[in-house]
Order: sequence, then structure tokens, then C-alpha cells
Amino acid sequence: MSTALSHHWHARRREWLLAAIIALIVLAVGWRAPVFLSARNALDIGNDSAILVILVMGQMLVLLTRGVDLSVASNLALTGMLCALAARAWPGIPLAVLLLMACAIGALLGAVNGWLIMRFSLPPIVVTLGTLSAYRGAIFVASGGAWISDHEIHPLIKGLPREEWLGLPALIWFAFAVALATAWLLRWRREGRELYAYGGNPHAALYAGIPVRQRLVMAYTLSGLLAGLAGLLWVGRYSIAFTELASGYELTVIAACVIGGVSIGGGVGTIAGALLGVLFIGVVNGALPVIQVSPFWQQAIAGAVILVSVVLNARADRTQGRQILDKSLHKAQGAAA
Repeated sequence: MSTALSHHWHARRREWLLAAIIALIVLAVGWRAPVFLSARNALDIGNDSAILVILVMGQMLVLLTRGVDLSVASNLALTGMLCALAARAWPGIPLAVLLLMACAIGALLGAVNGWLIMRFSLPPIVVTLGTLSAYRGAIFVASGGAWISDHEIHPLIKGLPREEWLGLPALIWFAFAVALATAWLLRWRREGRELYAYGGNPHAALYAGIPVRQRLVMAYTLSGLLAGLAGLLWVGRYSIAFTELASGYELTVIAACVIGGVSIGGGVGTIAGALLGVLFIGVVNGALPVIQVSPFWQQAIAGAVILVSVVLNARADRTQGRQILDKSLHKAQGAAA
């Protein structure tokens, strides 16, 4: 069995296992509180998880390249603040312009990450940790340290996340569209397949003629673009913009990716797995208040889950590598005999 096929079957097995665990949690909580099994609750979980889906799709692209983007939450907050300030200054601004502005600002901030990593050959974790702080500082400078509260948020920004299209919240449609576009990029576009190739073996990708620098910058730019879009939606959904908006949320984004089987070692991950990772976090966060678990435990539980997921990923990779090595050794011994 080839390495690619082995990874494919491992990913599928992991996804089915994660889906079974999610179903088990839902049934167990539903048995204790039947309201948890209602369609209304399912929609609420989907609505609450939609922004996380958008961020996870961008983070997945970066993780596939053996990188990480710790600045997504800061990007989200800065873009959301700038859009809120622009809408307050120009009340007649159209919604389409606000959406384009959010995507453009986010993409620019993401491209800065990619450029710094490639231009100076710096570790992604160092660069994005730096821009995490820089973007937070920029929010303070832009707003003068002030909050933009509900009554100052433009009605168009507040109205968008609250709309319903064909019976589903607008946020779910946004998440669906982003997931579909990411799946199309990774499955049907050469650029997406090259992200997998680079993450799987950077040296081989370089020798194969893959434009590594462009692909890395593309991954960080797209991650930033989606963070910018999420920033506008976040500010509209919660009707507030301030310096510490979504602080620490980048850890939840990375947790969802890792739980869904996206390897921090690069080159491994599927859209289905990433979505299951988001669903797992959404279900757990929705279940904890129902079973009366303190919200202070949520972060501890998320941390424990991400550690377990990383260990399982590492063990699976080592096992697959050992099996490939063993088979190659047997073939060599057979040929020698």
C-alpha cells in the first residue's frame, strides 16, 4: 500500500471515529436533557460554530505547509475594528464595500505574514506571534483604546449575521460557501495540491519545480482573507469592537484543526476532518452548560483534547513510517536472497 493511500485510509478511519464520538456525546447529553436533541439547538450550534469554520479553513491551508498562523484572532479583531470605524465615519457605505474591505484588509495582513516568513526565512510561529502583538497594538492605535458599542455599530454590519436565507442563518451559508471553496481549491486546483506536496516533502517539492514561495504566501494570504471576513461577521454578530476582541481564539482554531486530523507536521488533512473538529468543539461547548459544567473548565478540556490529538497523530505517523520501512526492508531482503 502506498504512503498516500495509507494516509487516506488512516484519515477516513479517524474521521469515522470522531463522528462516532460526537454522536455518542450528543446522545448522552440528549438523554439527560432532551432539548439538546432539538432542531433549534442544532441550528444554534451550527450558527455558533460558523465563524470558527471560516477561520479553520484558512488555518488548515497554513498547517498543510508545516506552518502556523497565530495572528488570525488579532487579524479578525483589527479588521473588524477598521470596518466598524469606516462604517461609523461613512454611514452610507454599501454592504458589498464593507465585505470587500474586510477581505482586502485581512488578506493584506495575512500577506505580511507570508512575506516576512519567506523574505527572511523565519519560523512561522515566531513571525505570527510577532504580528499577533503588532495587530493588537494597531487596534489600540486605530480606536484610541475606545470600544465601539452596539449603538455605534452600523445597522448593515449588525444585520448581516442575523439574516436568514432559505430557513438557515446567514452565518451557516457563509461557512458552507467557504468550506466549499476551500475543498475546490485543495481537490481540483493545482495550487491546492501543491500545498499538500510541499507539506509532505519540502525538498522534493522544490526539486519538482513547485513555486514554494508563492504557495506559502498564498496560504497565509488566504488565511488572512478569511480572518478578515470572520472579523466583520464577528463584530456584527456580537455588536462590539474593542482591542481584546476574540483574544486567545487562535488556540480554539488550531485545536479544531488538530482534533480533525490536520497534522501540524504538514501535508495531511481533509476538509471533512476539519469540519468534524469544529463540530466536536461546538458540541462540547454546547453540552457543558447543559450538564452544568463550569465554563472555566472549557479551556482545560480543549487543551486536554488537543494534547491527546497531537499524541495520536504523532503515534499514527510513526506507525505508518515503521510499516513502510519494514515492507521496504523485507523486499530488499527477498531480492538479496
